[in-house]
Amino acid sequence: MTKLNRHTCDCIVIGGGAAGMMSAVCASQGGASVILIEHTARLGSKILQTGNGKCNFTNLHMQADCYQNGNPDFVMQVLNTFPVQDTLEFFENAGIYHKDRNGYVYPHSETAASLQSALRYEVEQSGVTVFTEQSVVSVEKKDGSFYVTTNTDSFCGHACILATGSKAAPKTGSDGSGYTLARKFGHHIIKPLPALVQLTSDNPLCKAMSGVRSTGTVTVFADGHPVASDTGEIQYTDYGISGIPVFQVSRYAVKAADSKRIVTAVVDMLPDFEAETLITQSIKRMYQHNTQDIVTFFSGLLNKKLVQAVAKSCGYPAGTTMDALGKKGIAKMITAFKDFSFGITGSRSFDAAQICQGGVSLEEVDSQFMQSLLCPGLFFAGELLDVDGKCGGYNLQWAWSSGHLAGTSAAQYCISQKGTHYDSN
Repeated sequence: MTKLNRHTCDCIVIGGGAAGMMSAVCASQGGASVILIEHTARLGSKILQTGNGKCNFTNLHMQADCYQNGNPDFVMQVLNTFPVQDTLEFFENAGIYHKDRNGYVYPHSETAASLQSALRYEVEQSGVTVFTEQSVVSVEKKDGSFYVTTNTDSFCGHACILATGSKAAPKTGSDGSGYTLARKFGHHIIKPLPALVQLTSDNPLCKAMSGVRSTGTVTVFADGHPVASDTGEIQYTDYGISGIPVFQVSRYAVKAADSKRIVTAVVDMLPDFEAETLITQSIKRMYQHNTQDIVTFFSGLLNKKLVQAVAKSCGYPAGTTMDALGKKGIAKMITAFKDFSFGITGSRSFDAAQICQGGVSLEEVDSQFMQSLLCPGLFFAGELLDVDGKCGGYNLQWAWSSGHLAGTSAAQYCISQKGTHYDSN
């Protein structure tokens, strides 16, 4: 049997994404010798997907309600240890200047690759030893030290930081393997589900509406009760609905559907208009355009595809004229524009999700240090934890803040453990 190479250090970081790299840099800057283990070929691959490749890496408007998990107070405690201004200063020192759009912060280059490269350079300059294409087989704690075995090597350190990500976007390396490692130390995993994801629907008119982008308000109902709402550009697809407002409410729809509740998404296609005002105006205009067909009549309000779909849902053929529609028909159509329902069957898969809801329970983690309450010397950072924020840079800010705190705390822990000898066998 081939003997694995043994590498020793103060702190082992498992996971080379945003949180893992930040953890490694901060642990090293805190005085610890650090080894960073990543199971893909490159560090920070998922960063390249953020902000459609432009990398919305934080937000100037940072509030508790921007985080949708069950304990936003925990999140804010961590964020306050390394707030947005510290993040901007960290990246500016790394050469990443920024620009903001209504609080959404991007690299001035508007390229995610520039931020990824800067962060990888910080890892290198901090003296962190990086091992890529290393699949972790096991992690255990023995005699006060952590022993990590991969497919080719073994590692030993006083502290271990798990920053393996969630199950979202597995092609970038987030395959959910960190959940198994956390369970080994007794941690409970809140069921991971897709979040910031497209919603699927059984509405037969989805294909007829596919390809349209239009401003609207989407409200999610679970068993008839409203649970979340957001306004913005909705994308209508052949499988359901997408777009930023849909992403913002998706975690509630997905969770409710997973709990076998009846989930609907009601779209107000005309959020800038009052229904009664539109009805009155449309009836007045009908008398001047009574021979106009229904689709042409309403095409100044909405995309024709949407008008046709709504007309069909109301039982009116596309060629129906306005004099045939009448006052009651106009009221019915406008009510449907303002209250169009999609039965939600679930969501697209983890492959399409930007992040996950669920993960390591926050009840078992110390928010002052990001240290496990069950295993001293074990720290957590990033999306592996049960934390999910809205679109807009909030999830990356969580990665930076939790990574900074985990790395700094792990370095302090290692210093306190100096004098402990590693088992070299």
